[in-house]
Amino acid sequence: MTQSATPAVLIEDLRFAYARKSPPVLDIAQFRVDPGERVFLRGASGSGKSTLLGVIAGILDVSHGRIEALGTDMAHADAATRDQTRAERLGVIFQMFNLLPYLPVGENVMLPCRFSAGRARATKVNGGPAADARRLLSRLELDPAEYWNAASRSLSVGQQQRVAAARALIGQPSLILADEPTSALDTDRRDRFIALLLEECASSGAALLFVSHDGGLAPHFDRALDLSEINRAGTGETA
Repeated sequence: MTQSATPAVLIEDLRFAYARKSPPVLDIAQFRVDPGERVFLRGASGSGKSTLLGVIAGILDVSHGRIEALGTDMAHADAATRDQTRAERLGVIFQMFNLLPYLPVGENVMLPCRFSAGRARATKVNGGPAADARRLLSRLELDPAEYWNAASRSLSVGQQQRVAAARALIGQPSLILADEPTSALDTDRRDRFIALLLEECASSGAALLFVSHDGGLAPHFDRALDLSEINRAGTGETA
């Protein structure tokens, strides 16, 4: 893929630990995802996959290294800038879903459109936020007639995972970060979900960074690598 002056993700000389004197969880010399690229990153549980996505999304504070998401310096930007970038341009499928329990399913899916006028405008091609949310839920096999007003906490784990995916996809964000988004799905539903995810990214031109322990998913993506190939933490290697 042609290198772009503004990559979707750019990491250089990153070191991250949860406590000042603790060993690093991440020690990455360089990592890049280009615009529109679909990248699969495999790693075992506890290897730092979720931490890496948290760093890229600006959820975790970093004191050493360069971390850019869509041109925004997430390592040095203030909290407001990071929050704005995440709301307007990133779609994040969290491993723990992070649905708001006091909002019904439909409101959870449309939440990004409340915080980003740009993402709300982007839904107009599909009839607006509510229509686009219903479209995504239908494609994720959650009939809006049944689930739109359902309490999120009443759903099964797999259903919550799909609601979280719909929320991440609404409004055509430029970068999707997906943290084990198929862990609660059976094989057939998992394959249909990945097909939908790749189709939505292709339609909007979004880059995708998909992390999972399941290496069997790698053939679906433009590029696949193991986290250990870029993360020197715990390997004994040094910069």
